[in-house]
Amino acid sequence: MQTLTIEIINDKAINLLKDLEMLSLIRVRKQAFDPVTSNDWPSKYKGAMKKQPLDNIDEQLTNLRNSWE
Repeated sequence: MQTLTIEIINDKAINLLKDLEMLSLIRVRKQAFDPVTSNDWPSKYKGAMKKQPLDNIDEQLTNLRNSWE
């Protein structure tokens, strides 16, 4: 089972999702938008990057900066 977050752009999509739910293909869960937790960057991205030596990070930044010129 996979969990996806989608944004509804057109209200017609809601009816399609309801039809899929009635066919027992998906389960729709309504989740309230909480701006406080959505702006909680440290906990959201904690552990997303691997620890690297400082020299390696400096080299990557230098390469990025040089590629812009």
